[in-house]
Amino acid sequence: MRLAVMFLAIAATAGATIVSSAEPPSRAQAARAAVHPVSSEQAMKSWLDRVPRTSVFPPDFEATLRGQGAAYVIEMSTTPGCLPCGDLWTKLSTIKARYGWTIRTITTQEAIIRSGRLGLPWVGHPVAWVRPLADPNRIIPVAIGTDHAVNISRNLYLAAKMQTGVRVGVAVRAMSKFTGIVSWPQRARSHEQ
Repeated sequence: MRLAVMFLAIAATAGATIVSSAEPPSRAQAARAAVHPVSSEQAMKSWLDRVPRTSVFPPDFEATLRGQGAAYVIEMSTTPGCLPCGDLWTKLSTIKARYGWTIRTITTQEAIIRSGRLGLPWVGHPVAWVRPLADPNRIIPVAIGTDHAVNISRNLYLAAKMQTGVRVGVAVRAMSKFTGIVSWPQRARSHEQ
């Protein structure tokens, strides 16, 4: 639960909403800041152009990603017609080829359950998690929506480090650049029409 609270606080400060440093953001502020739905390739590209790219990596970055790939699986939610889902899947496929990480999709229901277990608001698709192959309960969110490939790789590195003992607060602060580009959940989309 502590991880979820820190994640929500980071999501709120990473978005467009500016939150006073005197008090932590509310769940509603965090949810609004973490979500930026897009409906076209151009809108997604424009949003991604604003997102900073990670440029400095630790010396063990490549070795960690290559060495840990066989131990972890990346799982993501998706839905038909979701632009960010396709973009994230393409970037994860490249990471899979380069570092050997396993990737699979999960159902919307599973994604909602995972979000609830971590105390995160269900914001839509895609959300990506990393977990050890042998332990379905040790999940770490690594992307809400899509992002630049270097940022996704950074988050995978940090998730692997968190799973092997790096203090959660250190890694979560480093993951603070979640883009939050999502496709609305099907339920919300049908209410809009």
